[in-house]
Amino acid sequence: MSEATSPAMLVVWGGFILAFVFGAVANKTNFCTMGAISDVVNMGHWGRMRMWLLAIAVALIGTNLLHYFGLVDIAKSVYQRPSIPWLSMLFGGALFGVGMTIAAGCANKNLVRVGGGSVRSLVVLTFLAISSYMTLKGLFGQWRSSYLDPVAIDLSTLGLSSQGLPHLVAKFTGTPEKVALLATTAVVGLGLMLFVFKDKRFRSNLSIVLGSMLLGLLVVMAWYLTGHLGYGENPETLETVYFATNTRTLESMSFVAPTAYSLELLMLWTDKTLRITFGVATVLGVVLGSFAYAVSTRQFRWEGFASMDDLRTQLIGAVLMGFGGVTAVGCTVGQGLSGVSTLAIGSFIALTGIVGGAVATMKYQLWRA
Repeated sequence: MSEATSPAMLVVWGGFILAFVFGAVANKTNFCTMGAISDVVNMGHWGRMRMWLLAIAVALIGTNLLHYFGLVDIAKSVYQRPSIPWLSMLFGGALFGVGMTIAAGCANKNLVRVGGGSVRSLVVLTFLAISSYMTLKGLFGQWRSSYLDPVAIDLSTLGLSSQGLPHLVAKFTGTPEKVALLATTAVVGLGLMLFVFKDKRFRSNLSIVLGSMLLGLLVVMAWYLTGHLGYGENPETLETVYFATNTRTLESMSFVAPTAYSLELLMLWTDKTLRITFGVATVLGVVLGSFAYAVSTRQFRWEGFASMDDLRTQLIGAVLMGFGGVTAVGCTVGQGLSGVSTLAIGSFIALTGIVGGAVATMKYQLWRA
């Protein structure tokens, strides 16, 4: 098999294409989780929140249907491990929520802004990448592994092999696992859709509805790419592996740890043990997709920092996002879309932390003002 047609190259190029579309659509629809939370807290407006919830619903339904039909094994993802480090999830999520609020955007939003010409976001992402790398392999990682990760709930002691909500429902109700999977998916996914589409103004905005659904569908396609097309026998070791992923298992969209791996690759380019992975390809894809949309619509504009105070605040936010995103095993996309799409309990804990941290920070900012 030639390198150009290998499963690893398929995963890398496929990830780039999916992320390219993700970046373009996110730019066009102004998709922003921090903005969605801010609209609700400060104005009582649920438009962008419904965008996020619709993307979650589509990702959740599609991902679990892939699992139901045996096309991917979501139980092997990092989100489904039977140990739930709930303190890391909650605390890391809260810090990420604080960081994205004071930095005026999450990791995904800053990638989109870089594509639109924001030098400010490029600086933010650089410090986010440094912080996330330190949390993966450096000083921050020592704190995380010593004080946060050990505080966990081990579901394997209860005879559970994963933390997926359908798995728990099947275990404690005696329902067949596939029935529990469909039932849980229907209750959560269709419940979200009912809430989203009950608003007449939202459902009449076809471009926003289709854009939100496409973002959710891209998460599903990423699971299929890494978990099915990228799953096979390694010709060198004859082991069955997931190709070109940093976690060595199936992955979907997530943008905190991949920024760290992108920085590592740039710094250690001549290290032949390092390769472009799915995560690195998606980081580049979002930026270039957003750039393509910005240029084609003549919206590309260079943007810098407004002041030294702005610089200081943005850098603090970036460091908090880097540490929080890795500690919580994902960001607003990594946990808020990809993680939640697997119905993992830990993902809901992390998402609670993210939203709680963001809301608390916004309330504080409003009080100060």
